[in-house]
Amino acid sequence: MKTAYVVGSIDVAEIALWAFFLFFVALIFWLRREDRREGYPLEDEINGFIESVGGPLSTALPKRFILPFDRGTVVAPVGPTEGREPVDIAAKRYENFPGAPYVPTGNPLVDGVGPASYANRAKWPDQDAHGRPRIVPLSTEDHISVWKGGPDPRGMKVTAADGKVAGTVTDLWIDRAEHQVRYLAVETTSGKHVLAPMAMATVSASGVNIDAINAADYDAVPQLESATEITRYEEERVIGYFGGGYLYANAGRQEPIL
Repeated sequence: MKTAYVVGSIDVAEIALWAFFLFFVALIFWLRREDRREGYPLEDEINGFIESVGGPLSTALPKRFILPFDRGTVVAPVGPTEGREPVDIAAKRYENFPGAPYVPTGNPLVDGVGPASYANRAKWPDQDAHGRPRIVPLSTEDHISVWKGGPDPRGMKVTAADGKVAGTVTDLWIDRAEHQVRYLAVETTSGKHVLAPMAMATVSASGVNIDAINAADYDAVPQLESATEITRYEEERVIGYFGGGYLYANAGRQEPIL
C-alpha cells in the first residue's frame, strides 16, 4: 500500500490536491486581470477623478484582438482617454452623494440617461458568418418571407403609447442569420422613415401597438446613414430611444406605483 507515496509521506493524492489549489489560485489571478479590459480605469463618482490602478490583480497587460472580416485590430485595455469618444450627458445628480441617481436636463430619449443609455459600439453593421450585413430590409431578400399563418405587419398602422397613430409599417428588417424580424420600418404621419424595435411591438389583426413612446416622438427617432443596413452604433441609439420611453415618455411613468 506504500506504492502511492512519491517522497516520504507525500502521495499522489496530495500532489493532485496541491496542483488543483495552485491552478485555481492562478485562474482567479488571471480572471481578475482579464476583466479589467473594459470599463476601466474607474472614476470617482463625485469629482470624476481617475481611481488608482491598484495592485497586480487590478492591471491587465495590453492585448491586441484581431477583428473578423478585415475590420482591423482593437487594443485593450486603453488609457483613460485613448480611443474613447468624449461623453457629455445632459443630466445632473439628483443629490450630491455617492450612488445618487441622475435626472435628465435635456431630451432624455436621446441623451443616454437611465433606460435610454447606450454604448458607443462599432460604426459598422453586425455581420453574419459570410461577412454580409446581418440585419437588412426584407424587401432586399428573395429567400425569406413572412409566415402565412400569422399577420403581416406591412401596411398596418402603428399605435403609440398615447393611443395615437404614429405611422404605417412599410417594411420589415430581418436578421439573415436567425430569420427573425428585428425592426419595423415605419413611415410617420409627417413622412419621415424610422425604425422601431420589433421586440417592443405587439402585432395583431387590428394593427401594431408599440407602447414605448408617444406618436409625436417618432419624428425624432435616430436616423440611419444607409437605407439598406444599420450599424451597431445606430442600433444602440434606436433601441435606447425606445427603451427610454418606458420611463420618460410620460410624466406618470416617472412616479412610483404606490
